[in-house]
This record gives sequence, C-alpha cells and structure tokens, in this order.
Amino acid sequence: MTAGLSPTELLGLLAQTLASADAEEPLAVRLCRAVVKIVDGHGGTLAVASVPGDRMVVSTSTTYAQIDALQELLGEGPVPQAIHDDRLVVARVEDSPNRFPTFAQEAAKAVGGPLTVYAVPMHAGVRTVGVLSLYLTSGQLSRGSADIQFLADAVGTSLMNDLDALDWSQKSHVHQATGMVTAQLRIHPDDALAVLRAHAFARSTDLQTVADDVLARRMAFSHDRGKEREQHHEQDQDQEQDQPSDDNDRTEEP
Repeated sequence: MTAGLSPTELLGLLAQTLASADAEEPLAVRLCRAVVKIVDGHGGTLAVASVPGDRMVVSTSTTYAQIDALQELLGEGPVPQAIHDDRLVVARVEDSPNRFPTFAQEAAKAVGGPLTVYAVPMHAGVRTVGVLSLYLTSGQLSRGSADIQFLADAVGTSLMNDLDALDWSQKSHVHQATGMVTAQLRIHPDDALAVLRAHAFARSTDLQTVADDVLARRMAFSHDRGKEREQHHEQDQDQEQDQPSDDNDRTEEP
C-alpha cells in the first residue's frame, strides 16, 4: 500500500487523471474512473443523491452497476451500511459467516468469484451526498482509508452544483477561473470546475476564494507535470520581508 499523500498531492493526481480521461464521457463517470485509477481498483460506482428521491448512479461497468442496484433492492450490503454508519465499509463476498449473506451470495454470482467492495460515503460540507463504491477481485487498493475518504469527499463536493448560490459578478469570476484551468490542464470546462470545487473543499474555503486565487495567479495548474502549484500571497510577503533592502546592500566605497 502506498504511503498517504497530502491533500494537495491527491488533488494533483485527480487533476492529472481527469486531464487524460475521455472528454466525451459524463463528468461523474470521469470522476469515478479517475478515483478507481488512482487507488488501483478494478471498478467503481458512484451513487449520488442531491435531494431525497433523486438518485443518480454511474459505474465503470454494467456488472458493478447491477451490484449497486442489488443493494438498493435488498436494503443490505456495504453501501446501505456506509450510509447508516457514515463511514467507510469494507465487505468481502467470500467471507463466511458473512454479515451481508444475501448480498454476498448474489454478488458472488454476478462476478463469478471473489470480490471486495469498499463503500465510502461522499460528503459535501456537512451533507452526505452519496456513496463511492470501489471493487477489487484480487489484491488490495494502493491507497489507505484516509486517502480514499478524502478522494470520495472531493468527488462528492465536485458534483454538487453550488454556482446558483453566487451572485452575477462572482459567477463571472468563477467562469473566468474555470477557463484558465481548462487551458492549463487541457480538460473539459466541467472537469476544470470540478477541480476548483475539490480545491475549495480541501482548503475548507468557498469556490469564489479559489477562483480569485486562480485569477490572481496565486494558484496555477500544469498539464505537463500533472501537478498544481500554489503560490500564496502570504508566502510572497514573507519572502519579500526576508529579502535585504537596497539600503542594506549598499556599501561605502573607499
């Protein structure tokens, strides 16, 4: 298992992976595939519910979509448990005895062998907006639970449409920043907006603040390196204070 990464490093991986994704696929599918790739999973499913009764499900394969639907039908499995407990739940269908016996039996039939399911609640602020499911038929994920939870929350935040809460001038700034990130990473505008939202989540701030940082070039993204670099005004000020003044540099000539 790979050592844990900082939030900035994880978001860099997410941005890099989105930049290489198929732009023709919906944003939710691209985000799902990106997380699966980052954690070295074999498949994934996103079940998002922005409001009660309004549930959107996307998956990397038909089989995994069926497994998600099976849990909703049965009311049993790692996904309902993750929602109920609001925590990451890991379930292996081959375990005996099994805490989800009916689900385990049907899921094993669907995949034709062993399967491990990681069900991770996705948060947007204080709300649980859905569940990210990651699937493995062998081995283990390359990222630890803290990294997986962070990615799930970043995706959940990215999928929530918070532009309606901004006034016209703020929306203009967000659109401009989205355009800059689109050009820097060479990705679809929807993906660029998702990256901005993920950064707002990671920094515990709002979308407008992140947009302002992009427009002021305190935050920039590099397609070639696949990493973002952040240059904060406070750091710039500290560096300026550390620089010797011109007066101090002058010396008396004999």
